[in-house]
Amino acid sequence: MTVNIANLLTNTKTPGPKTRNTEEPNSPHWRRRGIFFGAAVLCVAAFPVLAAIDSETEFVLNSLSFLIWGALVLWMCAGFTMLESGSVRTKNASVICLKNIGLFSIACITYYLIGYDLMYKDVNWVIGVPDFLAFGETPSPAESALLNLAEGADPAAAMGEVVNQGFSGMSNWFFQMVFVATTASIVSGALAERVRLWSFFVFIFFLTCIIYPMVGAMTWGGGLLTEQFGFIDFAGSTIVHSTGGWAALMGVLIVGPRIGKFKSDGSVHPTPPSNVPIVTLGVLILWLGWLGFNGGSVLALGSVDSAVIMSNVIANTCLSAAAGVIAALALSGLIFHRMHLLVVLNGAIAGLVSITAAPDFHEHTWMALVIGAIGGGLCTYSIRLFEMWKIDDVVAAIPAHLVAGVWGTMAVCFTNSDATFFGQLSGVVIVGVFVCATSFIVWFGVDKLLGLRISARTEELGQDTAELGIEAYPEFVLMPDAEMYTREPEEAAQQD
Repeated sequence: MTVNIANLLTNTKTPGPKTRNTEEPNSPHWRRRGIFFGAAVLCVAAFPVLAAIDSETEFVLNSLSFLIWGALVLWMCAGFTMLESGSVRTKNASVICLKNIGLFSIACITYYLIGYDLMYKDVNWVIGVPDFLAFGETPSPAESALLNLAEGADPAAAMGEVVNQGFSGMSNWFFQMVFVATTASIVSGALAERVRLWSFFVFIFFLTCIIYPMVGAMTWGGGLLTEQFGFIDFAGSTIVHSTGGWAALMGVLIVGPRIGKFKSDGSVHPTPPSNVPIVTLGVLILWLGWLGFNGGSVLALGSVDSAVIMSNVIANTCLSAAAGVIAALALSGLIFHRMHLLVVLNGAIAGLVSITAAPDFHEHTWMALVIGAIGGGLCTYSIRLFEMWKIDDVVAAIPAHLVAGVWGTMAVCFTNSDATFFGQLSGVVIVGVFVCATSFIVWFGVDKLLGLRISARTEELGQDTAELGIEAYPEFVLMPDAEMYTREPEEAAQQD
């Protein structure tokens, strides 16, 4: 940081007529202030600490960055809750809220006890080696030594060892943990309105405890895909979003569609959302949280270059999301024959997912618009395609997270010179096969042992009443006419 002292001394603004100080700027009092201020600036500018951030300050900034960005990513859980609860029918809104706070709690505990170790500690290609005796993550030995400093020990030496880590160990764990919860949230929405609560929680346990950590070990943990294939995924288009998408797809295929969703003649029975404003709010919360998701993945904020990179990441993230919205808005008229708000909202999510694999480029930033627009377009088309295939995804999580995640991962080849087509494709295929295989085994096992699907009676009544004994909207139920929802705007106007 440099200080232009001449500008500070010559560009001092005089108080206007409405200020409390009525003294003239040329008065002795003002001259004394100017001399004192100039001397103070000279003294401060003489300190070299302003020219470069010391290692202790860098440690604090990096740790604080993990905590703040992690809190924003945690807030994405609220976004998913709003998105999903508004997308389902009123009779299932409350159970969505319970599922989301439950899955976050499961993710937090399982990743603390074993998941983080499997992902990062002594990784051997596909899995790490957990320390079962440690019983969960703890501060590093250096941090523990600093906090429990023995009498007569040198605090400077202990602090120096901690500072050399670059960031607090538990701040890093917290930031990594909220990513796990994001993956679990993706699964929740796709299987809404027909899956037993405890069966769902059992699957989330295995997803957050084993499946996701093993994917992370192969990639961010320095395992097979990173070392052998040069796979690049900056913030998790594949590692987080495609993993959640593949797991959701396997669950949807096993549990089947909701009763009456697909008619015998091939048409789709509409299930309008219960609260469109809440869905919109949820997507906007996700957009906000994504700034922490991608921005925090820079993993540093203790230097000028890391701040510049983080700024580029956040700007590219917003550009891609906006392009996804516009692309979905344009294509929804062609594919659905009307402007479809829910499709447009998923276009925003698809744009965010698409850029997540490589938001850190600084040349040709217009590529963020291209990546987001293609992601939004692919998501829009996939929503219709999955309906034709009779895949019942309540919130279109699979098109928005899986399809856009695959596209975003491959798009890294266009923005990162270190990426190769073979390396990126290998990552997509290996992660896809692994997650599909393991998820299918878990879903199938849960179905056989516990039962996966709720009864037809419970599905008719709604899970809120049947399983929780409460209603999300007990005083009123506002539902549009299903036939009206599917008619063309011109046809509806003529008939009404």
